[in-house]
Amino acid sequence: MSLHLLKPRFQGVLRPVVRQIHASGVRANQVTVFTCAASIAVGGWLVVAARSGQFDSFLLLPVWFALRMALNAIDGLLAREFAQESVLGAYLNELSDPLSDATLYLPFVFLPGGAGAAVLAVIFLSVVSEMAGLLGQLSSGQRRNDGPMGKSDRALVFGALGLLVGTGISPGPWLTWVVAGVALLLGLTIVNRVRRGVAASDRLLDLGGQRQEDRRAPR
Repeated sequence: MSLHLLKPRFQGVLRPVVRQIHASGVRANQVTVFTCAASIAVGGWLVVAARSGQFDSFLLLPVWFALRMALNAIDGLLAREFAQESVLGAYLNELSDPLSDATLYLPFVFLPGGAGAAVLAVIFLSVVSEMAGLLGQLSSGQRRNDGPMGKSDRALVFGALGLLVGTGISPGPWLTWVVAGVALLLGLTIVNRVRRGVAASDRLLDLGGQRQEDRRAPR
């Protein structure tokens, strides 16, 4: 299970807004670049806030994760439904997401409580999980978004952590345990994406072989 399964419903809600955005002349790649740049700005500001003890600034994190999710859905709808898909757009999408994630998780490294190593592990495993998803598209033509800890799930967890820290709950050992749990679930996510990506590729190969056999069969 993953929150990614709710994406079609979320996109349906945003469609009227996307039509207005398209009418104003905004392009999908512009939304992608803006979202990445804004994520880097938010993450950088929160690093400064964490190091100076301004923990209430972490309230910005759940707000931005929600906006970022909407912006990601908007750029996808613009690309697919208004003929804006491009090779450059694919590169921007695949490069900006891991960069944005890493920047938004990084502030937790600077909180007291010793969760830094677990946060760095999550950043590393997040990149690996997105690579595993992309390799599924290369091998079988279908990007793997299997859970249980996909991009949307991580946004929910870290947004909730930002809310807790921002409302005054002191970072401590509990934060390390939560982030370590995310890392473990990311490991399972990577395994699921690789395993199911290989299975999907094998099914394509079997289907291709069956079609060749059908062509060779006497009529």
